[in-house]
Amino acid sequence: MGESAMDKAKGKAKEMAGKATGNERLKSEGKVDQAKSDARNAADKARGKAEGMRDSLTDDK
Repeated sequence: MGESAMDKAKGKAKEMAGKATGNERLKSEGKVDQAKSDARNAADKARGKAEGMRDSLTDDK
């Protein structure tokens, strides 16, 4: 499980705990953790695509 997936799972657990206990702060923290995970995934995906494009442009075939 990658760091991003762990953040997503941690965020979901916090959100559920917040909902179960009525703790809005914990619920919000969970949503923030999940959003950070989604942002990290998007950045990693974009980085991978950029590297692929760079490699295809510099490939000496």
